[in-house]
Amino acid sequence: MKLSDQQGNTLSGASAEAVVLFDQAVTAFNLYRGDPIGLLDRALERAPDFAMAAIMKAHILAGATEPAASREAATLVRRLGAMRLNEREASHLGALGLLLDGRWTAAAIALERHSIDHPRDMVALQCGHLLDFYRANARALRDRLARALPCWSSELPGYSVLLGMHAFGLEECGDYGRAEERGRQALALEPLDCWAHHAVAHVMEMQGRPEDGIGWMQSRESCWSGDDNFFKVHNWWHRALCHLELGQPDQALALYDGPVREGQSTVALDLVDATALLWRLQLAGLEPDARWRELAEVWEQHADGSLYPFNDWHAAMAYLGAGQEQKIARLLARYQANEDGETAAWARETGRPLIEGFVAFRHGDYPLAVERLYGARHIVNRFGGSHAQRDIIDLTLAEAALRGGFARLGEALARERLALKPHSGINRSLLARSRTALS
Repeated sequence: MKLSDQQGNTLSGASAEAVVLFDQAVTAFNLYRGDPIGLLDRALERAPDFAMAAIMKAHILAGATEPAASREAATLVRRLGAMRLNEREASHLGALGLLLDGRWTAAAIALERHSIDHPRDMVALQCGHLLDFYRANARALRDRLARALPCWSSELPGYSVLLGMHAFGLEECGDYGRAEERGRQALALEPLDCWAHHAVAHVMEMQGRPEDGIGWMQSRESCWSGDDNFFKVHNWWHRALCHLELGQPDQALALYDGPVREGQSTVALDLVDATALLWRLQLAGLEPDARWRELAEVWEQHADGSLYPFNDWHAAMAYLGAGQEQKIARLLARYQANEDGETAAWARETGRPLIEGFVAFRHGDYPLAVERLYGARHIVNRFGGSHAQRDIIDLTLAEAALRGGFARLGEALARERLALKPHSGINRSLLARSRTALS
């Protein structure tokens, strides 16, 4: 008897009991709640040849942007090579091989083609969406879901999750009205959808609506802040950005010392948020002191100069704050040694200029910081995170311009920012400072 998942996709090597666990794992992964890896391990205990359970686990590990997790994913992929796979599962395996080889774009495109043939494959859609996020490909974030949604119905399990992912893609493409509408639609169907919640938070951040953002986070806090919620740190980061926008750095710092870092998470995605928040707090005039040392120590297990330069750049911020610049020199030396492949190109063309620009800023070499960051901001969308996460580059560039005596550039950058967020307190402050310097 052929067994299928809750979206109707045939599963090889499964048992009825294992399929129940697999479907639970997919739902947990969709909502970023609970322990999808633990559920997949239990499914594999009951059905050792359950291909999709192993495939999904490999996808989650390979997408963690952590060296140890990538090594474990590679072990799973080797094991999968000896399993009997159907055409859909073999397609997954091909995409995983590309990803583990550092060919991020090729893997993302392979999953695009996969989803055209298998539009109800939830694992492929979500993992592909995450690859689009890691590559900062806004169009793919939107269109991967736009292609699939007509093949779904509201009765199919997971439909609301697709709406939430599509909302984030719309937001990253600047379609803020539709993004908020779609995100709220997703949450009306599934209030625990952290990705949809964060898509709406991104809309409010990009539109300069910090009061709305804080109200949004507070009104739904019980849905995203639980101990079993993998996404809670990122959502606390969003609330901290709202406080910074309102000129409340002390409240943002309290969030850092509380829910952002009190658990001292070692997850790379959490470290990115903590590091970026600490750097923003430093730009706002606070001195993080020993907090940098704690982050720098944890970054050691992830920043290898080979896997994901977006992480390396954030690790470099922590190393700068902690006074451990020899670790930055080691990262840059590894960039020099890595000559081939997409990751090496990201490191060379984007990672290095960003790291050098932030080093120059920390040293007070503002002319060099302006040179590096002004160029880097035009190429940074090739990899890494969201518009809100990458805004730290423009903020640091604007500060370098004002501190380095480049008042006209500071004024121009402030005007550029105000054109997008005309009510932003941060942007208005940048403009006022530049005009004072010019007067």
